Amino acid sequence: MPRKLAMVHTVARLMPVYDQLSLELMPEVERIHIADEILLRLVLTAGGMTPAIYRRFTEDAVWAEQVGAQVVLLTCSSISPAVDVAQPMVGVPVLKIDQPMADRAVSLGRRIGVVATAMVTLKPTSELIAARAQLAGKQVQVETVFCEGAHPLMLAGQMERHDEIVLGYLRRAMQDYDVVVLAQGSMARVAEQIPEAERRVPILSSPRLGMEYARDVIMQLPA
Repeated sequence: MPRKLAMVHTVARLMPVYDQLSLELMPEVERIHIADEILLRLVLTAGGMTPAIYRRFTEDAVWAEQVGAQVVLLTCSSISPAVDVAQPMVGVPVLKIDQPMADRAVSLGRRIGVVATAMVTLKPTSELIAARAQLAGKQVQVETVFCEGAHPLMLAGQMERHDEIVLGYLRRAMQDYDVVVLAQGSMARVAEQIPEAERRVPILSSPRLGMEYARDVIMQLPA
């Protein structure tokens, strides 16, 4: 029986990104995708986490285990606190896509800038970094950077202007921090437009780091 990884997505159009990454990093693992865009709608409407979000994601994790998933990976940073509530309710590991990114940021610098286009993602990401730093026994300074005006442009499909705004914020953040963290995996595409020679500090995104972590966890489990 092949190992099975379930991925819970709050943005359906990003599923191919994670599908390709998982295929590249763990081709022998069966992939189960759960697209639950209501989760993102709930957090955007409320401006943060609510009991309904915790309950709904927990149900997604429970059903993923029911269909045979050995690991559940939440690919959305905006609702990552829901993992802590869901984990005791299932018998398989439930992972946050951004935890490895947070750990890497803590290991690389003291002044960490968290950049996002969606305001609701800043709080959970910065709090996760602070928590992982405390666990590692390190003192860090975490500051947030909101890319004003970028998110509505993305929703409207005006990606060129969206990318221009985000790139401007990223370039300024590289001047102010030891490490720049992208709070949303969807921003990785924009950061890739900055040549390596111009990257004064590390710019971290969650998709690949999180998928590598999921691979390491699932490959340690019995087939």
